[in-house]
Amino acid sequence: MFTGLIEEVGSVLDIQSTERGTRLQVVAPLVAAGIQIGDSVAVNGCCLTVTAHDERQVVFDLLGETLDRTNLKMLRSESLVNLERALAADGRLGGHFVQGHVDCAARILSLKKEVADYRLEVELPAAFAHYVASKGSIALNGISLTVAEVFAESFAVWIIPHTKSQTNLNTARVHELVNLEFDLIAKHVERMLDRHVLRPG
Repeated sequence: MFTGLIEEVGSVLDIQSTERGTRLQVVAPLVAAGIQIGDSVAVNGCCLTVTAHDERQVVFDLLGETLDRTNLKMLRSESLVNLERALAADGRLGGHFVQGHVDCAARILSLKKEVADYRLEVELPAAFAHYVASKGSIALNGISLTVAEVFAESFAVWIIPHTKSQTNLNTARVHELVNLEFDLIAKHVERMLDRHVLRPG
C-alpha cells in the first residue's frame, strides 16, 4: 500500500531483457538507502519488488504483464521515474490509499500553465470512465491527485508548482503515456453494487 506522495525522482540507468524477464536499474540514492531486498517500491505508480540494490541504485525485475499495462515499457536510459516506498504501519497517510496496481496507461492531451499552476488533461479510456468523478482521487504516475473536471473521453487535474518540480511531471510532454490507478473505493463500490444487482429476489 502506498499514499501517492512521491519520495524521489529516480533516473533509469539501464533496462534490458534477461532470462528472467526485463531488468530495470534505477539510480535513486534516497530510496536505495532505506530499503531491503524484497521490499515494495512504487515506480511510476507500479508496485515492484526490489531484487537488488546498493547505496545508490535499485534493481527490479519486470513481468510481461507489467510492461503491457504500464508506461514502463517506454523507459529508456536517463528516463525519470517517480518512486515511493510502501507505507509503514505507523506512517502518515497524506495522499490517498494507492495499491500500486496500475489499471492502464493513457496519453497526456494537454499540459498548460495557467497563472501559477498547471492544468493537465489526460485521455480517459471508456472501460474505466465510470471510476472517475469530479473531486475524486486518482493516482497518475503514482502521484495522488484530485480530479478537477471530467469529460466524455478525458479528465483534468491541476498541478501545483511544487508537485510538478518534485515529480517526473516536470519533464512530461503531450502524447506521453502516464500510468493511471483509479480509486480503490470506487472499485469496491462497483463490486458491491454488482452483487446486489445479481442477487435473486
